[in-house]
Amino acid sequence: MLRGFAVTLAMLASMSSAFANCYEMIGCDDSDYFRRSDLRQLSCQSLWEVRNWIYKQNGYCFSTQRAKNAFGNEGCFITNQAQVKLNAVERENVATIASVEKSRGCN
Repeated sequence: MLRGFAVTLAMLASMSSAFANCYEMIGCDDSDYFRRSDLRQLSCQSLWEVRNWIYKQNGYCFSTQRAKNAFGNEGCFITNQAQVKLNAVERENVATIASVEKSRGCN
C-alpha cells in the first residue's frame, strides 16, 4: 500500500509544482496540519518525498543529486532553503515530517 502511495504521490506532484499537494492519508500540505500518527504510517522515502515536495512547490532549487534526480530544478528560483517562503501550515508540516523522520532514523 505504501509503494502505491509513493507512486500516487509522484503522479500528483508532477502535475504541477505551483499548487499544493493533497494526499488521501494525510491531507493537503498547505492547509491541513499533518498528524504524527498518520505520518508514522509512511515509509522514510515517502516522508522525504512529501517534505521535499513542499519545498519544490515553493520554488526551492535542490542541491543534492538525490533531490535533483527526484524533483529536478525546473522553474526553481530560491537557492537558500531558509529563504523559502512557507505558510504556517507548510512550516509546521515540514517540522513534523522532519521530527518523524528523525525518530524513525530516516536518512
